[in-house]
Amino acid sequence: MNAYQILDALVQHENGLLRTADAASAHISRTTFAQYVRLRGMERVGNGIYLSPDAWKDGMRLLQLRCPQVIFSHDTALFLHGLTDREPLAYTVTVKTGYNPHRLHGDGITVYTIKKEFYDLGLSQAETPFGNTVAVYDPERTICDVIRSRNRMEMQTIRDALRQYTARKHKDLRRLMRYAQALHIETVLRNYLEVLL
Repeated sequence: MNAYQILDALVQHENGLLRTADAASAHISRTTFAQYVRLRGMERVGNGIYLSPDAWKDGMRLLQLRCPQVIFSHDTALFLHGLTDREPLAYTVTVKTGYNPHRLHGDGITVYTIKKEFYDLGLSQAETPFGNTVAVYDPERTICDVIRSRNRMEMQTIRDALRQYTARKHKDLRRLMRYAQALHIETVLRNYLEVLL
C-alpha cells in the first residue's frame, strides 16, 4: 500500500476528515501529506484538520477535534438527546474552570465553566446528526445543567426538556437526584419535578 492509498483509507475511515497527526502516525512525510491535500482538493477546517470536498461539514465534530476539552451541554445536549425539537442556533459547551474560552466566544459558541471535580460528572457520548460521535453530558446531567442555568435559559425550553425527560421509559431518577445533590440544586429540581410527576 503506497502513501496515497494509506491516506485514502484514513479519509474514508474518518468520514472525509484527515488530520496531520494521523498521517504522521502512519509515517507519511509532510511533503507527501501536503501534496495529497492539494491533489484531493481538501479544505483546511482547523489546525491540522482537513476535510474532503465531498464530505459533510459536521460542525460539532470539527469543534471537538479543534478543542478536545469541550463537552457539549445545555441546549446542544438537549438536542443530541432528543429532549428538544429545536436545533441550537449556536453550540453550547462546558469546559473546566481556568480554560480560556476566548477563541470559542469568537466563534459564537456559548461557554459554561465548571469546577474540575464536576467536569466529568455524567460524561457520555452521543451521535451528531451526521453520525459522528462526540462528548456530551448524559440526559440526567443535562437536566441538572439547564436547571442550574435557569436564569440564562428560556423557561419554555426547561419545561419542555423536563416534560420530555419524565415521559421517557429509560430515565434514571436516582442518578438525576444524585447529580442534583452533588451540584447543590436538589431542592430546585424537586420543585420542578413535583409539578410534572
